[in-house]
Amino acid sequence: MHRVYLDNNATTPVLPEVFEAMRPFFGEEFGNASSIHHHGQQTRAAVEDARESVAALLGCRAPEIVFTSGGTEADNLAIAGLVGAGDHVITSSIEHHAVLLACRHLQEIGAKVTILPVDGRSLIDPADVRRALRPNTKLISVMMANNETGVLQPVEEIGHIAAEADVYFHTDAVQAAGKVPIDVKRIGCHALSISGHKIHAPQGVGALYVRKGIHIRPLFYGGRHERSRRAGTENVPGIVGLGKAAALAKRWLDCGDDKKMAATRDYLQQGLLAQVEDAAVNGDDAARVPNTTNISFDYIDGEALVIALDLKGVAVSTGAACSSGAIEPSHVLLAMGLRPDQARASIRFSLGKQTVTEDIDLALKLVPEVVARLRDLSPVYRKAALRS
Repeated sequence: MHRVYLDNNATTPVLPEVFEAMRPFFGEEFGNASSIHHHGQQTRAAVEDARESVAALLGCRAPEIVFTSGGTEADNLAIAGLVGAGDHVITSSIEHHAVLLACRHLQEIGAKVTILPVDGRSLIDPADVRRALRPNTKLISVMMANNETGVLQPVEEIGHIAAEADVYFHTDAVQAAGKVPIDVKRIGCHALSISGHKIHAPQGVGALYVRKGIHIRPLFYGGRHERSRRAGTENVPGIVGLGKAAALAKRWLDCGDDKKMAATRDYLQQGLLAQVEDAAVNGDDAARVPNTTNISFDYIDGEALVIALDLKGVAVSTGAACSSGAIEPSHVLLAMGLRPDQARASIRFSLGKQTVTEDIDLALKLVPEVVARLRDLSPVYRKAALRS
């Protein structure tokens, strides 16, 4: 069976070039990057080369990059590292749980948190951010791109508001990095999170940009690694993989391949809407990352569609992989104003650099067939069909 993988927002396959860059660091180049002898200095050089590549992707200086175990740790480090008891944080209702639950923890230790709504396009209103500011506001944390809809938030406007108010601004760019150009200076953020496995690097590695001069409290204690911002022996193979993936992503963006991916995504989206009645794109009227579309298919259960498509060889998802198995519908889609049944009937399709036209053509053949079969089994759909 030919398998089609359209769940790249959950994780991406490691590109061959990335794997080859990592390979030596599982064997002959095994040194601890903190050691001063030859073996350690070999791996230290590789770590610093990777730091330069990640910095180039984000438009910052290499010393401003802190390597982490992934996007969740990067988000937690930014939020817990900048905020304490008595401080006030502003965030949005569609953030990843790595941000929302970190903010909940802050509330438990005495911080105040304001969670702002979004509109039907999944967009936060910068005016709401401005209105939410208080004298004790310490941090604004708003994601750059939503993991479920792909919608891009107005982070530059929010950065200007943060600068005017003299508060920190963190953005979770896990789903934006490598898909759209990022320049931390233009955004005006003080911290920005990315994750390796979303850009064809391995799982278990990520990075946090921390603007020069910003003191951030570490989450871990034990060593002076990462300029005392993240203790622990560096994951050299993972860091090397992230560096290579960042370099490939920058080259991909510089060549305009993001526009080609957006065209492929639109081909999939338009083909599905043309074939399937009672379907709609969530966040269609907003700017999105080029690889993501989230479509609601009325009268079906999204998880049933995911399972049925998987049996046919097509991998998609109902939303965030971290929430798999959750009984509740997507908090992102509910925040946009969808009814619970609409949220449960929504499917995320996310492309990767390995996606080819043949994959999309197969999805365009199978998805309408499976949707039709599931609707035939739905008593709600049969009632609606009789009424019409």
